[in-house]
Amino acid sequence: MSPGLSDAEARRLALRAQGFGRARPFAPGRADVLGLVRRLGVLQMDSVNVLARSHYLPLFSRLGPYPREALEALAWGPRKGLFEYWMHEASLAPLEVQPLLRWRMEDAEAGVGVWRGVASFLRSHGPFIDQVLDEIARRGPLSASELGLGAKGAGGWWGWSEGKRALECLFWTGRLTTAARRGTFERIYGLPDQVHPPRVLRAKTPDRGEAQRELLRIAARAQGVATEADLRDYFRLPAAEARLRVAELVEAGDLTPVQVEGWRAQAYLSPDAGAPRRVEAEALLSPFDNLIWFRDRAERLFGMRFRLEIYTPAHRRVYGYYVLPFLEDEALTARVDLKADRHERQLLVQAAHAEPAAGPGTPEALARALWRMAGWLGLEAVEVAPRGDLAGRLAGEVARLG
Repeated sequence: MSPGLSDAEARRLALRAQGFGRARPFAPGRADVLGLVRRLGVLQMDSVNVLARSHYLPLFSRLGPYPREALEALAWGPRKGLFEYWMHEASLAPLEVQPLLRWRMEDAEAGVGVWRGVASFLRSHGPFIDQVLDEIARRGPLSASELGLGAKGAGGWWGWSEGKRALECLFWTGRLTTAARRGTFERIYGLPDQVHPPRVLRAKTPDRGEAQRELLRIAARAQGVATEADLRDYFRLPAAEARLRVAELVEAGDLTPVQVEGWRAQAYLSPDAGAPRRVEAEALLSPFDNLIWFRDRAERLFGMRFRLEIYTPAHRRVYGYYVLPFLEDEALTARVDLKADRHERQLLVQAAHAEPAAGPGTPEALARALWRMAGWLGLEAVEVAPRGDLAGRLAGEVARLG
């Protein structure tokens, strides 16, 4: 008989594992940022910049107002601590994770599953691929525009030029990596030995099974308690292989099967999990935050059905374009549609809706969180539009605290 957890215990385990309920550093810097990314295991990237690009937001939610330059230096500076690859979508992760993804790079090279188009392009453009690699070896890391090779793009592959397609395919196979980002998020591609430190280049490549088991261990530590689907989704592992690896980890004592109140599927407890008696938090969550990016898990943990409406026509949106749930202690109590008006230096709350878990203190707590975010983003005002059932009360608290 596997032990059981209440839904509240599971929620606290998850929040604690994700870095909530901990004292925030007085002046967070590089070490705090790297330590948190290691705790989370991975940061999903996204190019939408209506508020701030998503990979900056989970760190702010947990550390408070940290210097974004610290993340940029770790990811794209000369003293890297992070690297980019396809993990949970396009993501950043600590450099020590890089060897654990080499099996996926090999799959891309071989054209396994979703990577068939990548391998096909590389095989059909052999001499051109060699030319691209030679150019970067000779000139150093380059953007697609600087490379200047290949025909202009049209139609499929997002209208990419042949040069851009080659660079992306080589990136997915690990034969190129991201050296830097420039301007409006333009990727600069370099050879691994131009970008990665020697310790990463010399690191032994684990076999496929051990790499996947370690990725699942990272996912388990970052989630506290999780179903097989939760664990698999964290690094987007193949379903059949993840099922086998989870069974292996249970047999080895690295995961403990548990039953969670209200969860239909079997759950697994990380040996590093610890549940505090209470979690205190006030945090606005990116739509791509690790805590909620797997929508089924978010609904199990918090009872909130959360869907991204960016690609929904404006007249059909229920909550707004770029909506952030608000974590208040152990519950998601509201959601707000936010936009940074950088020209007018305002944080715009375009809609504010209460969740069933909202209490009388929710408007004030949310107002505090909004003012903190505005300050971090270098904005001077918070403006609340009269849309949503929480907007009126929130506007009053925002004005009072301003």
